[in-house]
Amino acid sequence: MSVDFAPAIELRVLDPRLEDWGLPRYRTDMAAAVDLHACVEAPLSLPPATAPVLIPVGFALSIADPHVAAILLPRSGLGHGRGLVLGNLVGLIDADYQGPVMVSAWNRNPGGTDPIVVAPGDRIAQMAFVPIVRPTFRVVADFTRRTARGAGGFGSTGHGG
Repeated sequence: MSVDFAPAIELRVLDPRLEDWGLPRYRTDMAAAVDLHACVEAPLSLPPATAPVLIPVGFALSIADPHVAAILLPRSGLGHGRGLVLGNLVGLIDADYQGPVMVSAWNRNPGGTDPIVVAPGDRIAQMAFVPIVRPTFRVVADFTRRTARGAGGFGSTGHGG
């Protein structure tokens, strides 16, 4: 399956250090996301089990297409290996937002462990672009089609794999 279009996303550089560290780019031919660099002035210590911190990534975007959004995700190795994840789990950048892109970074490790230190230029998260479906809503008294599951909630399809 291939995408019929690849929208042009405007990127405005807010931190000139990105020219040296690398503008957002796909690092392999089949990468789904681009890495984001921490544009902090000095090393930033994130103690475990404390509130998340907003970290600038040095640019702003103009997506300007209501059928495209950007999502911010943790980098797999940092999240699994070091415990650096996003404070909001997944970030969403709407097509009409044009302000600075920020990463909510959180050290999920238990209290009493070492802080995670984020240095200027560290790759701390990743950003992927996803298609957005914007359906219209039709208010009904009852659904037109019934499904086998119906209103069955959590666990209604069974437990396990």
